[in-house]
Amino acid sequence: MANESQGFFYKPSNIKWMLRVFYACCALLVIADFVIDRHEMHPYDALPAFYPIFGFVACVLLVVVAKEMRKWLMRDEAYYERYEQGDKRDAD
Repeated sequence: MANESQGFFYKPSNIKWMLRVFYACCALLVIADFVIDRHEMHPYDALPAFYPIFGFVACVLLVVVAKEMRKWLMRDEAYYERYEQGDKRDAD
């Protein structure tokens, strides 16, 4: 077991490399937003970096809404165990 090599994602140097590539891609996309001519249909489309900001805000809102939904959708840990036990009792 000591000979087993760790996976790609367990090495901190690989994670740092992947994050640098990710940040470089993000920076290139924001720069491309200023360089590429877009055909705006709405006034807010003309704002600089509108779509990256919109995507980030939408993602944050999605996480916040999901956290709030968890409060009323979550079941306790023994919910399914009680259900299975109930089925066994009914079968007897």
